[in-house]
Amino acid sequence: MDILVINCGSSSLKYQLIDMEGEKVLAKGLVERIGIEGSRIKHEPINAEKVVIEEPIQDHKKALKMVVEAIVSKEHGVIESMNQITAVGHRVVHGGEDFSKSVIITDKVMEALEKNIELAPLHNPPNITGIEACKAIMPDVPMVAVFDTAFHQTIPEENYIYAIPYEYYEKYKIRRYGFHGTSHKYVAFRTAEILGRDLKDLNIVTCHLGNGASITAIKSGVSIDTSMGFTPLEGLAMGTRSGNIDPAIIPFLMKKENMSCDEVNDVLNKESGVLGVSGISSDFRDLEDEAAKGNKRAQLALNLFANRVKKYIAAYIAELGRVDAIVFTAGVGENSPLIRKMVCDGLNFIGVSIDNELNDVKGKERIISSEDSKVKVLIVPTNEELMIARETMELVK
Repeated sequence: MDILVINCGSSSLKYQLIDMEGEKVLAKGLVERIGIEGSRIKHEPINAEKVVIEEPIQDHKKALKMVVEAIVSKEHGVIESMNQITAVGHRVVHGGEDFSKSVIITDKVMEALEKNIELAPLHNPPNITGIEACKAIMPDVPMVAVFDTAFHQTIPEENYIYAIPYEYYEKYKIRRYGFHGTSHKYVAFRTAEILGRDLKDLNIVTCHLGNGASITAIKSGVSIDTSMGFTPLEGLAMGTRSGNIDPAIIPFLMKKENMSCDEVNDVLNKESGVLGVSGISSDFRDLEDEAAKGNKRAQLALNLFANRVKKYIAAYIAELGRVDAIVFTAGVGENSPLIRKMVCDGLNFIGVSIDNELNDVKGKERIISSEDSKVKVLIVPTNEELMIARETMELVK
């Protein structure tokens, strides 16, 4: 069974074709600058050279047509015909309260996705565009929507309701939704496999630390709390996002800087986080390099970030009652021994101890806690595409 996984952005499209018999990636790639001058597709067949095709790509329908052509091409294809694609799994950012699990896409599902655009105005429209383009090219192939928010629909009411007038939840569905759910779910399942334990017997704190970052408390395989909220802006300080701040800062800035609501929103989403604090970069590699040279603001940004991560982990351990494993994933979590050490060094009060030699690694799956650590600490590279493919296969097989 070959599953095509699609992740559509406003001007880009990522894809993977996965043979589910061995969960083997046959091909992957990226279509970029859709509708913009200089558009191209970067196609990577398994065990072959990467191919770059540059030509005008005016819309997502054309992009998907090029993806399928690349996959079945005699020169650099990996399957003989489009008929070998059993199903398509689509990443969809926001399912609102309508979806607590992945679903086969129907007209009714599409109506719900349209309704939820106001909850994710930057993400859901391109997700919908990708689905519609795919349906036009492969009308008879079943399609599945896998939601970033679905995994967090198990969070109890006291954890998702905000302390504002309840009528705003009733009228506008303002509540914590959480994101990165597909990543947190994959990492939790993989952690149980690595430890040789039943996921239902484990309490895990998963740390998806990248340019966007979130932490989730998982009890018996179920999300009970997560750091991102109504939008991905809440929670940790991130690459360019502020994370939690005093809400009164917003009207204060609007008055002092004569800014509109949209302008403040842009500052908090695009100019804040470790970029705003350091004044250097949103890339943690740059910050680590500058901090090593003695740049105080770069060091401050790293300290702030690690401290926020530590606070959330400690808070979620209190909610869980006990923790069996703390897991680091995503770009920073997988590739920064320094950040992992800064976070874990502050958690020795609960018996966390990492082995510095084991921790000195980038992008590899391994247990990095010392033998006497009361809590297992792991690096688990995330694989959202495989999780999407698994969920798609389960629904269509």
